[in-house]
Amino acid sequence: MNKKINITSLQSLKKKIWFVIISILIFRIGSFIPIPGINAYVLQNFLAKKTNGTFLDMLNMFSGGSLSRSSIFALGVMPYISSSIIMQFLTFFIPFFKRMKKDLIYGQNNIEKYTKYITLCLSLIQAFSLLMGLPFIPGMENILLEKSLFFYLLSSISLVTGTMFLMWLGELITANGLGNGISVIIFIGIISKLPSSIFKTLERFQDKKIQFWTLLLIIILIFLVIFLVIYIERSQRKILVFYSKKQSNCNIGISRNSYLPLKVNMSGVMPSIFASSLILFPTIFMTYLGHFFHCKKWIFFLVSFLRPHHIIYLILYVIFTVFFCFFYTGFTFNVVEVSNNLKKSGAFLPGIRPGPNTAKYINRIVFRLTCLGSFYIVSICILPDLIRYFFHVPFYFGGTSLLIVVSVIIDLISQIQTLLLSMQYKSLLKKSNLYLKN
Repeated sequence: MNKKINITSLQSLKKKIWFVIISILIFRIGSFIPIPGINAYVLQNFLAKKTNGTFLDMLNMFSGGSLSRSSIFALGVMPYISSSIIMQFLTFFIPFFKRMKKDLIYGQNNIEKYTKYITLCLSLIQAFSLLMGLPFIPGMENILLEKSLFFYLLSSISLVTGTMFLMWLGELITANGLGNGISVIIFIGIISKLPSSIFKTLERFQDKKIQFWTLLLIIILIFLVIFLVIYIERSQRKILVFYSKKQSNCNIGISRNSYLPLKVNMSGVMPSIFASSLILFPTIFMTYLGHFFHCKKWIFFLVSFLRPHHIIYLILYVIFTVFFCFFYTGFTFNVVEVSNNLKKSGAFLPGIRPGPNTAKYINRIVFRLTCLGSFYIVSICILPDLIRYFFHVPFYFGGTSLLIVVSVIIDLISQIQTLLLSMQYKSLLKKSNLYLKN
């Protein structure tokens, strides 16, 4: 009987894995369906140049190269990510959404519904902006083969439909597959460019443009960086917590203890995305201004200081990343709320009084962890740029992409382990029930 239970459990796990694989194939097939009326050759030549780190390159990377092929999935899931961030801010600042968030059933369903509405609006805005703004970029003046109203409507509807389809596919992966569906789609979009980048590096090695020791050093650095990311992402600062219990003689005794785990990188990958977006937005805005006011030379001179790998860009990137690390950590982790919840549940930290003293103690630990986490994120995000600059490696795999890839892999592995463990518990419970019936 136990063997039959294990076989059925493994079959359910196989179904989840196959569902994820089929969903990935659908995503990859859709990334090759082009939008009519766009010259993909001009777009591919432009993105093949030194545009690493720009907004278009980031969008092309997250969409798995769909932008370079002018596919219907060119926008990817970026509108959904932006709408999720907007909803997080609304649930933090607006009382109506605060109350909605506290309702674990209907409130969460309404938040998801509003997130989808915002995704639809943002995808419409981004689709029109992308189609209207691409001809303004130098080198892509002839990207549109047609500029009629029908073309703009058809192309915009195609882009919006592609984004909404990916959002629906991500929800299906979350419900029937493994891991978070949106994260899996981003993960596949990032690693889809790795094979071509590896082949280009090997070609440069065969042409003796890259020496053997340089290639070996690059491989060692990549493995060290991946090891560091895994180590930090899995690291936790555990705060010892005691729970009190009232005994029969009305005395309070310590019944049990546990830990309050705090991640070293509490802000995740969001600070690097916020920082790069905040720097790249003025460059897009100034490009539009230069086209309308016919002052392209001065605008391009100013924009050149905000290009990736420039010293001013790197300084601003470090400053904004550190700022958003502290801001996002304070936004997502409420120290006062955590201390109040510990006090309500009868928990306390050893040697510290409940209430404000507990909040101050946890806040000091969070501040130190955020300092360490901000240094870690800045180092991880800048190191790939330095490797590419000094060793002239013909691929771009930024720190943001690396953090996303490693986080998704860790999440998938942990979820598979949890499923296997739960299957073992279910088999043991069923076996014990059969034993009791007999």
